[in-house]
Amino acid sequence: MVRSVIVVVALCLAVVGAKAQDVERAARDFDLGRATEILANMMREFDVSYVEDITADELLDAAAKGMIAATDPYTEYLSESALDDFELMTTGRYGGVGSLIRKRGDYVIFAQPYKGSPSDLAGIKIGDKILAIDGEDMRGCTTEDVSTRLKGEPESGVTVVVEHNIGAVVDTVRLQRRRISIPSVTYAGILRDGIGYVAHNDFIEDSYGEMRRAIEALMATDTLRGIILDYRSNGGGVMKEAVDIASLFVPRGSRVVSIMGRDSASLVHYDTRHAPIAEHLPIVVLVNGTSASASEILAGALQDMDRAVIMGSRTYGKGLVQSTTYLGYHTYLKLTTSHYYIPSGRCIQSRNYAAMRRDGASAEVPDSLISEFSTLGGRKVYDGGGIVPDVKVEPEYVSRFAITLYAMGYMDDWADKYMRSHHDRSIDVRTFCITDEDYADFVEYIGECDVPYESETRHALKALEKAVENDLYDEELQPIIAELKAKIKDDKLSNMETYRSEIIDALNSHIVLRYAYSEGVTERAAVDDEAVQRAIELLLDGDEYSRILSQQNLSMH
Repeated sequence: MVRSVIVVVALCLAVVGAKAQDVERAARDFDLGRATEILANMMREFDVSYVEDITADELLDAAAKGMIAATDPYTEYLSESALDDFELMTTGRYGGVGSLIRKRGDYVIFAQPYKGSPSDLAGIKIGDKILAIDGEDMRGCTTEDVSTRLKGEPESGVTVVVEHNIGAVVDTVRLQRRRISIPSVTYAGILRDGIGYVAHNDFIEDSYGEMRRAIEALMATDTLRGIILDYRSNGGGVMKEAVDIASLFVPRGSRVVSIMGRDSASLVHYDTRHAPIAEHLPIVVLVNGTSASASEILAGALQDMDRAVIMGSRTYGKGLVQSTTYLGYHTYLKLTTSHYYIPSGRCIQSRNYAAMRRDGASAEVPDSLISEFSTLGGRKVYDGGGIVPDVKVEPEYVSRFAITLYAMGYMDDWADKYMRSHHDRSIDVRTFCITDEDYADFVEYIGECDVPYESETRHALKALEKAVENDLYDEELQPIIAELKAKIKDDKLSNMETYRSEIIDALNSHIVLRYAYSEGVTERAAVDDEAVQRAIELLLDGDEYSRILSQQNLSMH
């Protein structure tokens, strides 16, 4: 009898619960229908009565941007015109001639033909000027104009008239467009003492295949003692590729990441599907503040499984999952639907966009809300956003002055000039360095250029001077400010000496690019990179490597 009553009560509660859910769903459907009707009425009024002509597509784009502004930076409305960029981002492929381009003067020039691409195989070099495309003069055209004309269906042809940087010879080149695949792994090689290094740029389709081939090639050398995986400034991409890459190093069936949306019913686990090929190979993973999303999943999973030492600075903390839904009429919505959770149970996400938008809350998670978790071996790790490295290495400082020279294209222009008189030599990418005479030539070149630069010190001093004037302290403090101004030396020539070392490093990279493509640049940078060298030393010190993975707890920050 009692059992029957319990069953009846349970059934009643289930019915009440189901009815409550139905009522809530009906209320949400009503609110959605009401909002949709109001939005449609607004668009109709704009179309009929607004003082100026405005198209339905313009109104739709504006409405979509407004809705997206209420969410997070990763939710995105993809109109038909944006689909090519979306495909490139997710697949790394497009139809074209295979080169970056940039504007110089009245023309657009080839800035970086990819190795083995149609432009590279046709003999086009960095600095070659694009005079015409398919008989149309390109003088005054933007990079967007030129890019549109160079891209097209694979196997279609395009005729380009170029003025070569070396020799100033004008040449007509017929290029056969191809399906261009931008490499995900930009370099793989042995640096020294049996330590391999792999630079991985992003997570796109077949990143796993590229990484597997890179690891297999390194293992085939018979000297491999450990490997460095460089995920610094890797902004992530396709999650599945991160799971598959993890399978290279951990047992099949290992939990790499879980995703969950609004409630626990949406929880989905992702485990490795492939057998490992380097299950016991010592690994150091390099990360920094712009390592995000899939790169954080991989680094965090390897850390949680005590499989790799993570080195560098705290990662970005992008733990939001996007799903793409077709909306009709060749448009899509890329919508945030879930959070990422790595094997220990920690969530990667560092920013609460709803709270930031609602009440201006800080992006940083307070210590009081940070929770402790454990790795597979029992080491303490924490959430709070991003991955805190086991070994911290401060990122190298790059001056705003050097960044300005790069952004203005002056380094590229000088490197093109350098190649006109040095193109017939060969170089060792690991040891190449311009001479003092070369640098003096660059300084002379910059002396004739407009460099819109103001140091952080002078900028701060201007703000202080304004505050002193507003607070009526100018009579007392103006002499001190004037003295400080006199001591700041941030004119072009002074900066060329102050930042000489990093400018030379940048120029070396620009020139190596022209001799040895991007692989050469990455190889050269790794040789002089402090974090890479520290990673090598750690991999060569087996006792310290083992101690970190078995005993060292992480800090919160």
